[in-house]
Amino acid sequence: MRLFFLLFILLNLSLNYIFAKEIQIQEREFPKEEFQKQNSEIAFLVAKEISKTLPQVVDKYTTLTHIKSDGTTLLYTFEINSGAKSDDAIRKEDHSRMEKAITEGVCQSSSKFLSVGINTSYIYVSAKTKEILFQFDITQDKCTPLKKY
Repeated sequence: MRLFFLLFILLNLSLNYIFAKEIQIQEREFPKEEFQKQNSEIAFLVAKEISKTLPQVVDKYTTLTHIKSDGTTLLYTFEINSGAKSDDAIRKEDHSRMEKAITEGVCQSSSKFLSVGINTSYIYVSAKTKEILFQFDITQDKCTPLKKY
């Protein structure tokens, strides 16, 4: 009986050691190259799905017209219909206000994507001239200072 009990303990210790080794192997870090490849594929699929629903009216001035992926970055293109306001006036008067609002909004709505390295770029184009008015590139680093502790 003692021999059986001793063998049982040895077997149990051996199995625990084997499983512990296997768990350590499974906890290895995912290769960065594979991680980026996976994120690129996710960004591509997100852009493909959202593209099916475009154009989307955001508000009375703004329409999301295009989305594509560039590696691990989602590039959203919006058209701004500013009426009589010139492109230069929009750039001068609206840039900082829009940058703050867009960055805060993306940091909240896309936090899971940003935290794994899928970045976002919002490009605003004039509906009249088709010229770029603003481009806001948002990464996890830009969101960190916005977090409230």
